[in-house]
Amino acid sequence: MPFENYRNSRILVTGGAGFIGSHLCERLLDAGAEVVSADNYFTGSRRNIAHLIANPLFEAVRHDVTFPLYIEVDAIFNLACPASPIHYQRDPVQTTKTSVHGAINMLGLAKRLKARIFQASTSEVYGDPLIHPQTEDYWGNVNPIGIRSCYDEGKRCAETLFFDYWRQHGLPIKVARIFNTYGPRMQPNDGRVVSSFIVQALKGEPITVFGDGGQTRSFCYVDDLVEAIMRLMVTAEDITGPINLGNNSEFTIRELAEKVIKLTGSRSKLEFKPLPQDDPRQRQPDLTKAKAVLNWEPKVALEDGLKETIAYFKHSLEIA
Repeated sequence: MPFENYRNSRILVTGGAGFIGSHLCERLLDAGAEVVSADNYFTGSRRNIAHLIANPLFEAVRHDVTFPLYIEVDAIFNLACPASPIHYQRDPVQTTKTSVHGAINMLGLAKRLKARIFQASTSEVYGDPLIHPQTEDYWGNVNPIGIRSCYDEGKRCAETLFFDYWRQHGLPIKVARIFNTYGPRMQPNDGRVVSSFIVQALKGEPITVFGDGGQTRSFCYVDDLVEAIMRLMVTAEDITGPINLGNNSEFTIRELAEKVIKLTGSRSKLEFKPLPQDDPRQRQPDLTKAKAVLNWEPKVALEDGLKETIAYFKHSLEIA
């Protein structure tokens, strides 16, 4: 029977204690699902799911997806993988294993259960893109041997595995390429630009801008992203993706820094440093497919989302 509704379904979320995963677990519970979070807490945090533990429909399991997991569920959201450069470059071999072995293990589980499975892929599969904005039929411009390759190529290989399981075994898959996402529960030390700028501004430290700050990003608030993910999972089986999910409002890194300084009332000054290796110059999703297939588009303006994220960091830095 095709998976069509979250109510009374049992759902596995790998990486469920992570930034995006914890928000997804919360929304799935609100939709009436029974939710199992599997996380090894390498970058996820128990604090992200602490408010869910008392819910009788929620279960938290410590598990590393590079090892098989034996569980009975109706659908799987595979979000397990360090997603910020600081974390995925700390142990690059393990990062690749998490993407590739993790995909193999979760696909194997889905095949045994005949369950629908979602893969959280990434805009990093486009590398430093030569077309702008990026459409799903673009194959990318990726350095296969650089310091970011463990993540970029790991996610590309995971997509390959998902589509081979779909072709070879008829497995119902959903693949989303997630662009820059921000919001409450980001880690303060993850090296992502939004969290880094906010923490530096709140502490009155210089705000680190790599390059001249002219490179662009498109920032999607986490609530918008989770809504899109949940809509994608319940689409017809012939809709596999890959599909871009993010926000197509484009800002330079310098503009972001200036917005954060204004919204925090900080006296921080910009400090410019050399651009890291293989850092993309432009990143903006073409959302044509997402709008047509999911009847979805992001609603939260950058300034509104930043206010929520700043409020979260103000609180979390006080209790840290």
